[in-house]
Amino acid sequence: MTNLVLIPARMASTRLPGKPLADIGGIPMIVQVARRAEESGVGRTVVATGDSEIAEAVIAHGHEAVLTRADHPSGSDRIFEALEKLDPDRKVETVVNVQGDLPTIEPATIKASLAPLENPAVDIATLGIEIHDDSEKTDPNIVKIVGSPLSETRLNALYFTRATAPFGDGPLYHHIGLYAYRRAALQKFVSLAPSPLEIRERLEQLRAIEAGMRIDVEIVGAVPFGVDTADQLDRARSLLQSNQEKQP
Repeated sequence: MTNLVLIPARMASTRLPGKPLADIGGIPMIVQVARRAEESGVGRTVVATGDSEIAEAVIAHGHEAVLTRADHPSGSDRIFEALEKLDPDRKVETVVNVQGDLPTIEPATIKASLAPLENPAVDIATLGIEIHDDSEKTDPNIVKIVGSPLSETRLNALYFTRATAPFGDGPLYHHIGLYAYRRAALQKFVSLAPSPLEIRERLEQLRAIEAGMRIDVEIVGAVPFGVDTADQLDRARSLLQSNQEKQP
């Protein structure tokens, strides 16, 4: 497959304004994410943004950026516009959507998102991890995957929820919001109106499930650390510094 990695980014974060340009290890956070994505070897990596200052910072550090409309309601809408701009000849078959606030994400985690697309019946692939902390099982901020096991590392997603589910004995899985779309699936997804369960749960991926699209989940070993607050930004800086000190 011909892959394109797109990283949507915007300055108007409500909890941490301007966070894509927040300094982590001497460079903007969005550049750290672009570096991890390029290291994954998945494919061409581009930051998609409606803010010229983000694009300029990315380009200044030797990476690629594309300007989109500033008023997109979601990252998936932004990456679809970017895809159409970057690939008018429609050579790209698969789009990997990496969130721009994951500065310490492992390149192998990004690569793992493609694995479920080995099955041609799968429209969208994403990631999950088994929950071991009991407090996370009841935390509505931790999105859970209700899925049918296909193997030790693969689920067919039936539902996503903020509730504690499924009921009964057995593992619970935390959804990691990194997606790999077949091109046709992304085009279909952004053409759909928000669905009833999507609105109720505030989970965009339910739109795809309600439309009959198949989502499979690759189970990985670590949750990428996301940055939404000033405290999390400080932790990301510490994590990155620690990782760099461990390198020979």
